[in-house]
Amino acid sequence: MSTKKRRLSIKLTQEDFEKIHRKAGQANKNITDYVTTTCLDKEIVIITDLAEVLKELKAVGRNLNQIAVLAHSGRITAVNLSQVLDEMVGINENLKDILERRRWSV
Repeated sequence: MSTKKRRLSIKLTQEDFEKIHRKAGQANKNITDYVTTTCLDKEIVIITDLAEVLKELKAVGRNLNQIAVLAHSGRITAVNLSQVLDEMVGINENLKDILERRRWSV
């Protein structure tokens, strides 16, 4: 981990400062890290739709866990997982969509 020892001072209009500040916040970075990242041509990826996909994935996981509990207790012997498969296909499509966008304009 490198320590930052050099300081860079620049003058900005109030409008530019506010825009940089807003973009840094949207990227979940402080201004120093945001400016350094963008000036060094590093990619900033902001994934805004991931929370909904993770929510769906957790729901499928809970359903599978309930099925496993029922199967282990002997309360069910055969399971039709076509609905689970459909849900997983939908989640996979959402993830592909997110990955195709890959870079969001902040």
